[in-house]
Amino acid sequence: MAELVTEPPEVAAAAAAGVVVRELAGVPELTAVCALFRSIWGGTLVTAELLKALAAAGNYVAGAFDGDRLLGGCLGFFGHPAKGSLHSHIAGVARAGSGRGVGFALKLHQRAWALREGATRVSWTFDPLVRRNAHFNLAKLAARPVRYLPDFYGPMGDAINGSGATDRLMTVWDLTSPAVEAAVRGRLSLVDDVTGAPALSGGTDGGPVPGPADAPVVLVAVPPDIEAVRVSDPGLGRVWRIALREVLHGLMTGGARVTGFDRAGRYVVAREWP
Repeated sequence: MAELVTEPPEVAAAAAAGVVVRELAGVPELTAVCALFRSIWGGTLVTAELLKALAAAGNYVAGAFDGDRLLGGCLGFFGHPAKGSLHSHIAGVARAGSGRGVGFALKLHQRAWALREGATRVSWTFDPLVRRNAHFNLAKLAARPVRYLPDFYGPMGDAINGSGATDRLMTVWDLTSPAVEAAVRGRLSLVDDVTGAPALSGGTDGGPVPGPADAPVVLVAVPPDIEAVRVSDPGLGRVWRIALREVLHGLMTGGARVTGFDRAGRYVVAREWP
């Protein structure tokens, strides 16, 4: 009897998204990636010359294509120790590719590439206030935050970050862990029916409401759409930034760890564990 052949998860993810993900090295394609990033963030994040140098030095520069149309791009470079880990600096998907799973396909391609290069960990940062990114990183990919970094980049002034503080969560993707192995095959690592004390909640006025953070497991909420809040009420966006920093940064600095993200849009944080 012939053995059942299962597609690699990165191949299946790309097929499901209707894209081809591949490494990029030519100047025209690298220029297109820069233009894609500008269309998303509204500023110049990288140049084609820098991408060319990074790719030539053996780092990760890839794009997701639907035919000839570039829908997504991703940039990563090796961290310390040499080739032991990859830092994924930028990943973005065009509006035309939204909701198709293009970002998932890019990350799985990046994972397969990193493993071939001998790297077993990929790190990246994300804004902890953006709920959809927290869901994608923690539930969809089963990555885990390891540090809270206040105002990591300083003012960026782009269309997404504006002029506010750029707090970030440094997140690590353990590429061969059982949780990640399950996630890349489509199993959500989403916390259900968790019992914990609400250390930060959303109030009836849309603002943050701090609570006690001394329980073994605490729940830290973020607003449903902080990007919309920053446009409609920048002051409220700043209030959320400060509140989340005080609670989540305080917890993680004190030794607590983020163990997941639940369906209600809350970080699950363990203060004590076996």
